[in-house]
Amino acid sequence: MKKYIVEFIGTFFLVLTVACTAILMPGNPLTPLAIGSALMVMIYAGGHISGGHYNPAVTLGVWLRGRCDTRDVVPYVLAQIIGAAFAIFCAKALYPAAAAGLAALDAAQIKAGAAVANSVVPVILSEFLFTFALVYVVLNVATAKRNAGTGFYGLAIGFTVLVGAVAVGGISGGAFNPAVAVGVSLLKSAGVLTFATVWQHLAGEILAAIVAGGLFRALNADDK
Repeated sequence: MKKYIVEFIGTFFLVLTVACTAILMPGNPLTPLAIGSALMVMIYAGGHISGGHYNPAVTLGVWLRGRCDTRDVVPYVLAQIIGAAFAIFCAKALYPAAAAGLAALDAAQIKAGAAVANSVVPVILSEFLFTFALVYVVLNVATAKRNAGTGFYGLAIGFTVLVGAVAVGGISGGAFNPAVAVGVSLLKSAGVLTFATVWQHLAGEILAAIVAGGLFRALNADDK
């Protein structure tokens, strides 16, 4: 149970940071740094208990790599999704005017038939590429035997998210995480990530986790 609580807490603070800085109070140039830093500090805080996944794609990749018990996969994902949903609830409570304005904008655009239409291929590709990078980095810096004992894994993982957010945040919103994608979509934003288009993020992220997990095993056949 301790592992699941840690996954809830870490995902909660990650998604809360995303919602507050990138969605409800956008425009701050430090937003990618804040999000990457939130992930980094939560990894250092809880990594020794749960592994510090805070991301269903990471959990899937780590499971494929053989470092997550099958019995833990579903509880991890549930803890992460619930943490994300609770983070959105708290973000709305912290910024009620911004959240109400976002919902009103969404309703007005849908009524006018002018809701933002994502360009499907760039969104899926963006989420695939940097979710792959994230899971690949996690597997190599946090689970590989040759890197056991290093203290820099949290920095590497957090900065991977920062790089992705800067590089493709304007295309897909830079989720790289099904829990983040589902949570942000609950805000009913009229922006690039909505409840109607979240499948694009999930498709890219899940495929990336599968590819990263399989590639790690292929490249590190002796690392069981």
